[in-house]
Amino acid sequence: MKIKQFVVTAFIILTSVIVPVWTQANDNLSKNKNPEEVVKAAVIGGMTMTGMWQKVSEMFEAKTGIKVEVVATGPRAVIEKPFKQGEVDLLTMHSGDITTDLVADGYGINMIPWTHNNTVIIGPTEDPAGIKGMKSGAEALKKIAATRSKYLDMWGIGKREISQKMWKKAGIFPPEGDWVIKEERRSTEEILICLSEQKAYSFFGRIPVLFEKREFSGLEIMVEDDPDMMRPYIVMLANPKAFSHVNYEGAKKLQDFLLSKEVQDFLGKFKADEFGGVPLFYPLRNKALEENRIKNNSIN
Repeated sequence: MKIKQFVVTAFIILTSVIVPVWTQANDNLSKNKNPEEVVKAAVIGGMTMTGMWQKVSEMFEAKTGIKVEVVATGPRAVIEKPFKQGEVDLLTMHSGDITTDLVADGYGINMIPWTHNNTVIIGPTEDPAGIKGMKSGAEALKKIAATRSKYLDMWGIGKREISQKMWKKAGIFPPEGDWVIKEERRSTEEILICLSEQKAYSFFGRIPVLFEKREFSGLEIMVEDDPDMMRPYIVMLANPKAFSHVNYEGAKKLQDFLLSKEVQDFLGKFKADEFGGVPLFYPLRNKALEENRIKNNSIN
């Protein structure tokens, strides 16, 4: 009887020790079952606004079983913050000083371009410079200057970079005269009102023109699909040396997927039919190889 009681008591004690330990170990296994199962991303607003990022995420999950969670989306200044705080594994946005600084300061690594979008020239429906339908931004600017049509000189980072590049290509830099309106750091809404009231031309992102619920009263896209007016998007990974908790392996798989033929082919077709055959996002291009191929073809 005493032996039986001892065995029962020992079993109860042993069970009380083993079960919590086994449960804790099982919980840890569950948590660590697949450390790559979720990739947290900070994504520029244009990609989520159009639905492109959602589609690419679905493709990635179907292929790998890894989910993509958007932690932050919006302007560059908004999505930069969580990346610097180690809250995301991957970031994608337009290239520029902000992205270069993120790498230089040690927050990000493996920064590479993976797609482009197009900046456009918008202008009044009346089109006094006669540029509607042109494919060359530089040639359009020459006509705007020649006709002294109103032009709004932008200060926004991306628009400024593209506009300066195109005016230099047109051989007119800086654009000066009573036909040039200085932006003076106005809000986007004030810019649109100014453009509408002044019947002026300027540079604008094609995606906001097509998708944002803003009042583009009396304004239309005049020039689009100029390769020299494209802006690259980069993708970078959070630096695991700075943030040891990040899902580097999962983020690297997503980065590789963005560069894959599957995604690059998808980009060129995504919603292009809805907007006159012009893509919202362009696949990567290798301009040096394109120029070399053209050169060789002309020789042959």
